[in-house]
Amino acid sequence: MAIQVTINGKPQSVDVPPNMPLLWVLRDTLGMTGTKFGCGMALCGACTVHIDGVATRSCITPISSVAGKKVTTIEGLSPDRSHPVQRAWIEVDVPQCGYCQSGQIMSASSLLAQNPKPSDSEIDEAMKGNICRCGTYQRIRAAVHRAAGLHSASAKPFRLDLSDATEDALDEQPVEVGGAA
Repeated sequence: MAIQVTINGKPQSVDVPPNMPLLWVLRDTLGMTGTKFGCGMALCGACTVHIDGVATRSCITPISSVAGKKVTTIEGLSPDRSHPVQRAWIEVDVPQCGYCQSGQIMSASSLLAQNPKPSDSEIDEAMKGNICRCGTYQRIRAAVHRAAGLHSASAKPFRLDLSDATEDALDEQPVEVGGAA
């Protein structure tokens, strides 16, 4: 029996087993490979997508549980990298290997949709279920702050320099990592 779901604003009908994880429907059935497989146990966050606007681990989410819901993947966040979080990620130069970044971006964009001006501790709490093996946590935090600034019309061009408070945050603030969110 086909399952109806809206993915990135487009109605989709997929004929797959109802217990098939959303991650594999996206990647293997629909060919949307931006969402990554990391651990398969919802511990690393690489597979994060939005389901009705909420950051969700797609590796443990059966496709049947999203029937009739709206799923947004990294491909659907913006077609041209114009989403404030994507722009901030580029400006702050967050990725090293980049593998975890689609999940990081999806978690950050969900946070900012709920809390447009989060504190460092709120960012750390929201992002702690996303693991970056390269350890770019300080840049991730800086990019979330930058994305929050991009939401306002008066956002100024962002530059990391020694006089910038963001640079101080990169050097001084510890970041809690790991664990399932």
